[in-house]
Amino acid sequence: MKRLFNLNTYFKLLLLIASATVFFFILYTSLYLYTVQEEHRFYKATYDQYNNEVKSLFRLNSKTHTATIIDVTFWDELVNFTKKKEEKWYNKYILSEFESYEVDYIGIYGLNQKIINKTTSAKIKSFDFIPKAMMTSLYKSKLKRFYVKIPEGIVEVFAATIHPSNDPKKTKTKPSGYFFMARLLDKSFFTSLGNISSSKVNLVAVDHPINAEDDFVTVGLDLKDWKNNVVSKLLFKRPFNLNYSKTKEILFIVVIASLINILIFIYYTKKWVYNPLKLIKNILETGNVTSIYSLKKSKGEFGYIGNLFEENSNQRKQLEISKQKAEESDTLKSSFLANLSHEIRTPMNAIMGFSDLLMDDKQTEKEKFEYLKIIKNSGNNLVLIIEDLIEMSRIDAKQITPNYKGLNIEKCIAELHKSIKITIPKEKDIEFYVVESGDKIQKNILTDETKLKQIIVNLITNAVKFTEKGFVSFGYSINKEKDVLEFTIQDSGSGISEDHMKIIFDRFRRIEDNATTEMTGLGLGLSITKAYVEMLGGEISVKSTMGIGSVFTFTIPLKYDETVVESMPKIKISFSGNHENEIILIAEDDNINFLLLKKILESKNHTVLRAFNGQEAVDICAENPDISLVFMDIKMPILNGFEAFEQIKILKPELPIIAQTAYSSFEDKEQIMRFGFMDYITKPLDKEKIFELLNTIFTEINS
Repeated sequence: MKRLFNLNTYFKLLLLIASATVFFFILYTSLYLYTVQEEHRFYKATYDQYNNEVKSLFRLNSKTHTATIIDVTFWDELVNFTKKKEEKWYNKYILSEFESYEVDYIGIYGLNQKIINKTTSAKIKSFDFIPKAMMTSLYKSKLKRFYVKIPEGIVEVFAATIHPSNDPKKTKTKPSGYFFMARLLDKSFFTSLGNISSSKVNLVAVDHPINAEDDFVTVGLDLKDWKNNVVSKLLFKRPFNLNYSKTKEILFIVVIASLINILIFIYYTKKWVYNPLKLIKNILETGNVTSIYSLKKSKGEFGYIGNLFEENSNQRKQLEISKQKAEESDTLKSSFLANLSHEIRTPMNAIMGFSDLLMDDKQTEKEKFEYLKIIKNSGNNLVLIIEDLIEMSRIDAKQITPNYKGLNIEKCIAELHKSIKITIPKEKDIEFYVVESGDKIQKNILTDETKLKQIIVNLITNAVKFTEKGFVSFGYSINKEKDVLEFTIQDSGSGISEDHMKIIFDRFRRIEDNATTEMTGLGLGLSITKAYVEMLGGEISVKSTMGIGSVFTFTIPLKYDETVVESMPKIKISFSGNHENEIILIAEDDNINFLLLKKILESKNHTVLRAFNGQEAVDICAENPDISLVFMDIKMPILNGFEAFEQIKILKPELPIIAQTAYSSFEDKEQIMRFGFMDYITKPLDKEKIFELLNTIFTEINS
């Protein structure tokens, strides 16, 4: 130690340089090893996440077909088919709907393991590739999904035993036969699966090796037959964009640069080397932002490293934000699915439960009447849920476009006030009124009347929903500066908290607190409303105070209708008869729908005729001159409702025809009315609306 102190400054510096060199070598070696370790750890984490994602997506891809085969195999008529083997029934209900199953093969087998009938697409040429031994196993398990290798490739097979509808658990009865659905895993399947998973998907042999690559992460899924033996593999390959090679190169450059600086600039050792390294160490250990900023100000390579650290820090923050959004999205989807299950099961529970109670002879007539009211209300709630889901799907698929035409806004506001007012529950102490505009519009404006009305109805309905006492008002004003119409819907309800206001227009989000635990719905109403407003070129906003109320405001462009409308002479429809004892034709291919409408009409002493398809409807109208009215289903075989309507109008232009349809969107209804139908009814059918419609039509015809 004494000899060390006796060394001159030069040798001390040499010793310092040597010591620093060793120290830096150890430091950068540690950094390199740490980088390599982090690279392996991150790759493994990415692989595990990708593997779980692929498995989940692949399972989800088969759920629709699994649900379909479960539904089909509880079909009483399918049970009868396995016994009677009627080719006509098969062609009508299986072959005609083959494309809707989205498979390439459908086969029905008897319990003797012999095929009764089958249908295949052009992709599959093999006649009978279902293993007979597998059916013995299926007899016990009731449901299977497995894979089979055929000359055309690998097919995914969904198999289930056939039971009557009164045996939902398949435990009361023995199977009547076997139902098989299969789809070929072809190029279109791989392309679709690849788009969903953002991967390149292809089929490989069972013994195909899966090697790790620097720029890609690869996952293999085993495709197993009914014996649980692997017949092939699905290979998913996705780019792995995070590469540490640049970081390693930078570390190497820093080592060389540090050594050169130590050897040449002893004086600046502390200033240019020691301090930056200290900052680097601090950044690596704590991620301190101030240290990153100080390192960026350094000259040379360390400044560059500071920029890299800053970029890395920013990327890490973005990754954390993305992770939070992804987790929030997953949570939202899970919440939506749980909410959807709850909202559907709630009315279904009421429908099925009270239907069972109705079959009990011990129930009084009053109780039965109450049960029927509950079943009807539950059915209406279920229809509203389905319509919201369908409408949001149509919006996402961009199948809805505005239909601009002239609209008298004052008349529109008055009609909305009149129609909505009678729907407000009587138990709510609400004053519902229109705020008159100070600058009324005398000319027609150009907009989509249907969507504008739906926006206003949705917002008013929402206001009534959250208001127990007070008022709900709506009206419009003109914003001349922005050249827009500004609509305002105000209520004195419970109000909306700041947290809820941030998400109120997000889909699948509902306001849920102690005051709204009994509120139902999927949280799509305001999302649909916002989509409609933006579709019309406007904006929507909300202001609210808890306990005081809310104010929803939306705008649409103010454009006047300059179209000159030519008045068309009204076609007078003559009709001889009264309000009862009329001959009415029902064109309906579904037996249940026909029976329901028939019973409704016969309750008013009308005589009912039936046509099973559009062509029969035309023939019956031509042969029977005493028909007073036609109920025409839109979707029918041979001739659809529109085609049958055209031919009947040629024969009997004055015969009133009412459309009946399961298509409930505003666009479908507008298409029906534009086509020339006198009116329409939507499924599910409402008895009172049908009576009101008949009374209106017969009164108008006889006047």
